[in-house]
Amino acid sequence: MLKDPIREKRIFTFRAILAMLLIIVMASVLVVRVYYLQVVDYEHYTTLSDKNRMQLQSVAPTRGLIYDRNGILLADNQPVFSVSIVKERVEDLEKTIAKIGSIIELSDEQIKRFDKRLNNRRKPYEPVPLKSKLSEREIARLSVNRHLLPGVEVEAELVRNYPYGELMAHMLGYVGRINIKELKRVDAANYSATNYIGKLGVEKFYEDVLHGKVGHQTVETNARGRVLRVLDQVPPLPGRDITLSIDVRLQQVAVDAMGGRRGAVVAINPETGGILALVSTPSFDPNLFVTGIDHKSYASLRDSLDIPLFNRALKGQYPPGSTIKPIIGLAGLDTAVVNRQTKIQDPGWYQLKNDERFYRDWKRYGHGVVDLYDSIVESCDTFFYDMAFKLGVDRMSLYLEKFGIGSRTAIDIDEDRKGILPSRGWKRGAKGLPWFPGDSLNMGIGQGFMLTTPLQLATATAVLANRGRWHRPHLALEISEGVSQDESVEIPRMHESEPPDVILNNPDDWDYILGSMKAVMHGKKGTARSSGLNSTYKMAGKTGTAQVVGIKQGERYDAEALAERHRDHALFVGFAPYEMPKIAVAIIVENGGGGGSAAAPVARKIFDAWVLDFPETDQEEASSSVILDSNSNNDQTVAPLTQQEFNHSHG
Repeated sequence: MLKDPIREKRIFTFRAILAMLLIIVMASVLVVRVYYLQVVDYEHYTTLSDKNRMQLQSVAPTRGLIYDRNGILLADNQPVFSVSIVKERVEDLEKTIAKIGSIIELSDEQIKRFDKRLNNRRKPYEPVPLKSKLSEREIARLSVNRHLLPGVEVEAELVRNYPYGELMAHMLGYVGRINIKELKRVDAANYSATNYIGKLGVEKFYEDVLHGKVGHQTVETNARGRVLRVLDQVPPLPGRDITLSIDVRLQQVAVDAMGGRRGAVVAINPETGGILALVSTPSFDPNLFVTGIDHKSYASLRDSLDIPLFNRALKGQYPPGSTIKPIIGLAGLDTAVVNRQTKIQDPGWYQLKNDERFYRDWKRYGHGVVDLYDSIVESCDTFFYDMAFKLGVDRMSLYLEKFGIGSRTAIDIDEDRKGILPSRGWKRGAKGLPWFPGDSLNMGIGQGFMLTTPLQLATATAVLANRGRWHRPHLALEISEGVSQDESVEIPRMHESEPPDVILNNPDDWDYILGSMKAVMHGKKGTARSSGLNSTYKMAGKTGTAQVVGIKQGERYDAEALAERHRDHALFVGFAPYEMPKIAVAIIVENGGGGGSAAAPVARKIFDAWVLDFPETDQEEASSSVILDSNSNNDQTVAPLTQQEFNHSHG
């Protein structure tokens, strides 16, 4: 077959043109695509590139510090190292955790806690802590194996620390890991870098003050997510420091005086309302809760019969016993139900008309002929039965309410309970029954339905010491200005007015009632006279006993026959020095027996410490306020308590 060069040339030319056109089309598509990527979508892909290289991170603020009134540090921040995992940078989470577990010790509980935190709401690429408080050896082993652990970070963070541990736990509270429920009630953006939040006490109430304001920084990272450098930064604003009215030395004195017994102590400065000591025993170490308490330790605290997690000073509700008799006495005088000349014959019991029940006095054969003054000094129940019957529930409730009983009056405490101030309406609503005269008799000696907290009793005692002038109790003494924080801090209830002062028809009744409280400590028949012995200053007080179990008619109380936890609670309220009160206290010793024998000695140690041992404290020279006042007509030669009085006095 012969070749056709013309035809071959035509075919070659066609194919060359076709190939050229194809190349031109493909080149055009490529140019268009490059133009689209480089020009049209430039900003979009630049942003994506920067996201791979740069990240915007939140920076947690430093939590504010907490000091006592003398500048002693009560809550600070200490650096600790933690190992965290960024889930988005880990290919196989289970293998990564197993590998970490082969390098350092990990417990099952820590892994479960990590899984729980991982499932909580969080931001992408947010590190989730696996184990806190790493030792130097653990840090070194993780650092050596860092190249084998993509997405695993070892970071230093500031963690709350409580130098005084159990001593301040119930007052300060503690911080703990923030949860979803807590994130919903705060500004989530401001907590974007925060792992901890106040859970109880001062830490919780002043969370907004202590937390500060979150900062931000733009960082450059490598392919593994490691930070190479900080490109831009808006520093966080640290939380504000708080100085409390608490005195750590007095707190320690109160704890030591309790001697390991269950109970509570609240001490208040009557001149200002500042709380000087707030003790609940037994206590717990708040440092255990900061990074997460292990199950065994928590179970030990939760299941303890002594309930160390329970704040008795604020939440404990106890019958006040005879500690309210000075207030009931003022009510009787102010309403003219009794006067200073009113006397009764006390046979050791009281009986209502047409009622077979005998309302017993703590002293089996009675106190003989007594007036109101003697009845407070010797804690005669029979006189107060008679006066309570004549006063009635309405007037008793009215006067007790004036002193803060049945109310939450503290400025910066949210965890205190109201207790129960009985009234006709309360009983009808709570019990579905009318008010009976016998209820009034029990109420007159602080028994029956009435329940109060130690904080309430201390507040009422401070009002008594001030002769009716109110200063609402509070913990904060001063809040620092902060660094570049212009926004004001609004403290709940801070701007509420003080409760109205207690005004008596005859102001001299204050001296009469408070004089009887002084004789409780220094009179020859005072139920706490053993605690007032050899004092270089004068103090005033009232002892009380609160029944835990009822005693049948005709039976006598026998502490030895009862289990320890069924014995009476011992109470005491008082203030010192008498003439210029600088401290008012309320004390309860659970199952301690008589107030004069168990609670009053605790008060004496507290009074001595504040009035005599701490003269440099901010008390307006308390030591110079000590007045012997040996010429008072109400003071009598002190006689020691008999054993029977010592064991059974209300005081």
